[in-house]
Amino acid sequence: MIGRLRGLLAEKLPPQVLIDVNGVFYEVQAPMTSFYRLPELGEAVTLFTHLSISENAHQLFGFSSESERQLFRALIKVNGVGPKMALAVLSGVEADDFVRFVSEGNTAALVKVPGVGKKTAERMIIEMQDRLKDWKTQSSPLWELEEASQPQAKSTDDIESEAQDALIALGYKATEAAKMIGRVAKTKRFERCEDLIREALRSTLPA
Repeated sequence: MIGRLRGLLAEKLPPQVLIDVNGVFYEVQAPMTSFYRLPELGEAVTLFTHLSISENAHQLFGFSSESERQLFRALIKVNGVGPKMALAVLSGVEADDFVRFVSEGNTAALVKVPGVGKKTAERMIIEMQDRLKDWKTQSSPLWELEEASQPQAKSTDDIESEAQDALIALGYKATEAAKMIGRVAKTKRFERCEDLIREALRSTLPA
């Protein structure tokens, strides 16, 4: 079992990251809420991990905090919720907000996540309310963000294309992802793909 990875951040292609651990490169799926907290390429990073094994694939999921990993593990115990859906949930909603939605019984907020229907949202609320009673606010990432080196600038088209691909990977339909990106991109110019994804996902949540 792989419980934690520490290495150099070699590649960021949301929602996947590539971590160089002494010359061994690990592909890790990370929710966007963890992705936003990543350092720049080439810098040291530590992720809490969860290994998911199925008939078709072995997938490694990474999280910036132990509490976020615990929430992921609690989610995949819900009937009908697999790792892909749990990743989408934690990408679209900050962990503390998700806990609040569950405690309030807010199904309207949860069904905004791709693949989560009303029945699944209701199951999440019923099965997770007791588990999340002692939820603690997320701890800081295990790495210290030093003064970051300036990342190589990307064109607006590249940023929007990467952001759209990330939303599709999280379960959104291509047309829906394009609308979300287009709607947010009209409001301002984004320098980073992660920032555009964050605003696109926020635009789907209730005010």
